[in-house]
Amino acid sequence: MTGDISLLIVDDHPVVRDGLRGMFASAPGFTVLGEASDGVEAVERAAALDPDVILMDLRMPGGGGVDAIRELTRRAARAKVLVLTTYDTDSDTLPAIEAGATGYLLKDAPRDELFTAVRAAAEGRTVLSPAVASRLVSAVRSPKAPANEPLSAREREVLTLVARGTSNREIARELFISEATVKTHLTHLYAKLGVNDRAAAVATAYQRGILG
Repeated sequence: MTGDISLLIVDDHPVVRDGLRGMFASAPGFTVLGEASDGVEAVERAAALDPDVILMDLRMPGGGGVDAIRELTRRAARAKVLVLTTYDTDSDTLPAIEAGATGYLLKDAPRDELFTAVRAAAEGRTVLSPAVASRLVSAVRSPKAPANEPLSAREREVLTLVARGTSNREIARELFISEATVKTHLTHLYAKLGVNDRAAAVATAYQRGILG
């Protein structure tokens, strides 16, 4: 991306919003366009401001983050949603994955990790903190998923790189394969894990102990 990454901060606590705004205002490469105090306002502000990334709390009175993510996805909003959750056993995290969020971090993540996550999210790369993934209380499961079909060594390599937020192009370069081959490996490992996207694949892999 060229230019600053524009942000919309969504949280029901003014102190949290102020802290995040100050953090990003003091760092080069970011511009905070606005704030919202609940999910309903977030959808309205996103439509008006068209940010690159939305920092989204999950549990908010007056409209939760998951419903907001679902509505943003329905509207095909350009913004990528990076969830910042307080609870490391937050049962809303998996619904947020299914709703279309791009990334998931705990609010106690170091600022550099948050900056990196926002940059990755802006580029459309999956950002899933191991701390979040390893504490998920429910697995992302599909009744059609094979019960014990293992991933191949190459599929594990691809999945490990996906978990680091690596793009398909970067994976292809690192593994000396084509992007088309990367996509094929992703299709196969999605089927084996019973998921439909990168974030859900990483979450499920951590939950099952495939990644650690």
